[in-house]
Order: sequence, then structure tokens, then C-alpha cells
Amino acid sequence: MDYFLTETQLELQKLARKIAMEKVRPVAAHYDKTGEFPWELVKLFAELDFFRIWIEEEYGGMGGGVMELVLVTEELSRACGGVALAVAASALGSFPVVISGTKQQKEKYLPDLADGKYLAAFCLTEPEAGSDAGAIKTKAVRDGDYYILNGKKHFITNGGVAKLYTVIASTDPSKGSRGATAFIVEEGTEGLSYGKEEDKMGIRASATSEVIFEDCKIPVENRIGEEGQGFIVAMKTLDKSRPGVAAQALGIAQGALDLAIDYARQREQFGQSIISFQAIQFMLADMATQIEATRALIYAISKMIDSGAKNIAKESAMCKVLASDVAMKVTTDAVQIFGGYGYMRDYPIEKFMRDAKITQIYEGTNQIQRMVIARNIIREGASQSKK
Repeated sequence: MDYFLTETQLELQKLARKIAMEKVRPVAAHYDKTGEFPWELVKLFAELDFFRIWIEEEYGGMGGGVMELVLVTEELSRACGGVALAVAASALGSFPVVISGTKQQKEKYLPDLADGKYLAAFCLTEPEAGSDAGAIKTKAVRDGDYYILNGKKHFITNGGVAKLYTVIASTDPSKGSRGATAFIVEEGTEGLSYGKEEDKMGIRASATSEVIFEDCKIPVENRIGEEGQGFIVAMKTLDKSRPGVAAQALGIAQGALDLAIDYARQREQFGQSIISFQAIQFMLADMATQIEATRALIYAISKMIDSGAKNIAKESAMCKVLASDVAMKVTTDAVQIFGGYGYMRDYPIEKFMRDAKITQIYEGTNQIQRMVIARNIIREGASQSKK
């Protein structure tokens, strides 16, 4: 379908697709098996300016938006959802600075992030604060010109490989979510350390670990926004990043469909390729339709966000919930088309199914996304009834 992409967007999409097929796909199984972080590919992505996409031009970026990030994430995920996270998770980690940072913070950190000199990570989730983000225990206590940060974050994407961490901590526990504040923590800060690297079911090329703060001394100038605005910073960040998760899910689904079509053409049963069977054709037709419908929603909402729309929580959640559910359905059907071979590690399709599952879980489970959507629908309905 023609989504009326600009010439720049089409070139970016073409480049990302080329790199995905030529550089990422051949090594995807290796990184999945070993769990190594793909530093060589990260270096390549930096050379290709993929880390400049979402950063303003005055700070060394391309001045692109969510749409450009979505295009690159989708194409890279088509080859490997884990490798794609090196870019997408760094975007997530830098969004608090892009959205709410001061000019001085942007001047200090964004040019190096744009150059790909280091990666960023977003630290919100804790052992007792996942879906309930307001229950964070990590504390930041003001001490003159510094804050003393103590606590533990876990399941942090890019944890241990990033050099810049945007952290949500509580400066006033008595206020719950309204007492949260956002901070920038740099690699090398005394008291910053990392726990175990998680051994994951999928996206194994992506680093996921605990990030631990023990009496970390953070300068006041590293605070993002005012005290008590951390939850707002976090929600604005997630609203802007969820189309990126949706794009990851979309790319995984498309990659699985590509493999299923190729296999169905080659696999013969009863004297003919299985793609000639109506049962397989109907499965492929449904998979393709679900993927295209998802793509249309993601692209439309990404353009809406980039146009400056303010209230995007409902639409952003819709992107994420639809795309991740479709990814799980499509990859499961793709494994079914492969039959017994689909269950074997010798074939690449089972990896797509494992990679797809996380998109229903992180950056807000799909159950939480449905709550967000429902609350906004109810609120909008109440607003309309008063007119």
C-alpha cells in the first residue's frame, strides 16, 4: 500500500531493509544462540546515522520523529527483533531528555547519542513496580547541590551496555506517583552497578539486566523537569515510544510471514507444494491482512504524534496492543505452517515466535494498554455527553 511517505522516509526505509537483509539476518541465529550483544551491528547502525533519527537537528540529529523511528525499527525487526532493540531502546532511554530536558542537558548528551558514541536506557521497572509504576521504591534524597539515589531497577533493556540512564525515582514517597522525579545518571557514577544479565526466552540479542544504585551522587542539574514531575515525564516518554514497540512487533510479524510464504512454496505434500492448499492460503491471507491493517494504524498514529497531537495515550496504546497481538498470532500460525520443522531450532521461524511474546509484555502489558484505552474512551464519552 502507498502510505504517502516522503522521499527521505522512503530512502530511510530502503536503507534499513537492505541492512536488515544483508547484515542482520545472516547473524540473527548466532546472537540468538549466544545471547551476545551485537556491538558490531551497533557500530554499523551508528555509521548509517540510525541513532540520529529522533534527535533535533540543532543537537546533531536528523530532526525526524516517531514515523522515521518506526520505519527503521520495523525493517530491522523483520530480520531480528532483538538486534532492532539496540536502536529502539536507546530512543526510549533518550526520549525523556528529548521531550523534557533543558537546553543544557540536550547540548551535553544528545550530540553524543546522535553520533552513536554510547547508548541510552530507560529505568522505570522495579521488582515490585511493573504495571504499577506508581509503586517505585528507588529513592532520591536532596543533599545540597546533589541527590543521593538508592534503589534497584530490573528488566532494563540496554542495561549494562548503555552509558546514559534516565531514571524515575521517588523524591517524596508520601505522594505516590506525584512524588516521582526523573534523573539522568551517567556510566561511571560512583555507586552505579549492574546485576545479573537476564537469560531470556526471546530477543536474546538485546541486553537486559538489573541496574543498581547505591548512594549514587547525582548533580541537581541532572534532574529532568521539576521534583514531582517524574511520572509525567515517564508517561510522555511511553506514549511516544509505544509506536516503536508496535513497529518491532509489526516487523517480527512481517518477517515470519515472509518465511512462511517461502517455506510453503518449497514444502511438498501429496505431490504438490503446500501453498496450493486452500487451508494454507487462507492462513496466509489472514496473516497478510492482519499485518497490513496493523501497519496502517501504526503509520497513521505515528504521523499524528509527529504532527504535534497532545493527547495520544489512547492511540499509542492501540498501536501497541494491536501490533503485539497480531505478532503473536502471525508467528504462531507461521510455526504451524512449518509443521514439525517449525518447532526445531534448525529453522528460523521458532525464534520469531519467541521474540514476538515480549511485545505483549514490556512497556506496559496489553492488559494495561486496554485499561488505558478504556479509560480514555469513558472520559471522552463523558465529555461528549456534557456538550
